[in-house]
Amino acid sequence: MEREVERQLKVLRRGVAEIIPEEDLKAKLKKSLSTGKPLRVKLGLDPTAPDIHLGHTVVLQKLRQFQELGHQVIIIIGDFTGRIGDPTGKSETRRQLSEAEVLANAETYKEQIFKILDPARTEVTFNSRWLARLTFADVIQLAAKITVARMLEREDFARRYQENRPISVHEFFYPLMQGYDSVALAADVELGGTDQKFNLLMGRHLQREYGQEPQVAMMMPILPGLDGVQKMSKSLGNYIGINEPAREMYGKTMSLPDELMLTYFELVTAVPLEELEAIRQGLADGSLHPRDVKMRLAREIAGLYHGEAAAREAEKEFRQVFQLGDLPEEMPEVIVSEARVWLPRLMVQAGLAPSTSEARRLIRQGAVKLDGARLDDPDAEIDVPDGAVLQAGKRRFARLLFKEQG
Repeated sequence: MEREVERQLKVLRRGVAEIIPEEDLKAKLKKSLSTGKPLRVKLGLDPTAPDIHLGHTVVLQKLRQFQELGHQVIIIIGDFTGRIGDPTGKSETRRQLSEAEVLANAETYKEQIFKILDPARTEVTFNSRWLARLTFADVIQLAAKITVARMLEREDFARRYQENRPISVHEFFYPLMQGYDSVALAADVELGGTDQKFNLLMGRHLQREYGQEPQVAMMMPILPGLDGVQKMSKSLGNYIGINEPAREMYGKTMSLPDELMLTYFELVTAVPLEELEAIRQGLADGSLHPRDVKMRLAREIAGLYHGEAAAREAEKEFRQVFQLGDLPEEMPEVIVSEARVWLPRLMVQAGLAPSTSEARRLIRQGAVKLDGARLDDPDAEIDVPDGAVLQAGKRRFARLLFKEQG
């Protein structure tokens, strides 16, 4: 049994920033093996944004590892806590989501998480099941289990308090409610990012208060974005979305700084630890070329979400476009009815930019080409040659087909 406990610990330590406390995790694994009862491993998701990117999958990959070791994963969709919004790291009170917004985002989350998790070992539930039933007396009893001084130990609350920024009383209830989720589910382990440490430890505190064995808090590192500087974020544009096409995922991965390759291998792929060590050694001694390693990483990421065949096709297209200088074999075709058109509006019409302001930014950056010629004037009106290829950045293309109206 000791050997199996150590084997599971080795798998579960992979890429983890902190386990509090590791000796409790070891004891829980031992108990699970002796009783045949799987651990209950919890992750809370507040559905404040509907799209999942690779940064979100770091904890999901860890949950998958728990499942492969025979344990039960519980995903809590925070339809109740989501109405407050997690104040972690925020400098001001967040807008509360409506019930309709929360439920719509929750459905999108449920569709995406099963690209990683095994549905047979995943329980998905909503925390309104128990939080909505609490009476005001129950809430007062819950609030009495923590002090204001303890709440102000949180860096974000402390900073806002010192800067005389508003802190609404209901924001204090967010970590209390997240902690109470662990009580309601009798969780053995809770996962989250390193920025969730206070909330995860609140679960341990409340479980003790309610007479339960405290959960283990397992924190995963925050994934750096494609810029290699800031955390992966859709608002920063340095992300890889798991719903993006395989060629987009592949191409974005190839733009990653070399020094982040091993981090991505460890946190967002299922490549075994032994292989990771071989890759690490190969890069160190020069027997592996960084370009080849990055192409392997890009295949792994695209293959996880689209299958090996799609990943190979994405790699083939990448070689054609970026290594051989060819255009992609397939690209969207856009019918243009005006012989002369404002370039930013044409880019939006062609699906190469979400807005004219974003199109103007791309043009100013020198990222826009027409038949290979750079266009650098965001105020330009251009003639539309029939069959011309409009390009934005390295991976987005559209063929323009001119057709006069009427």
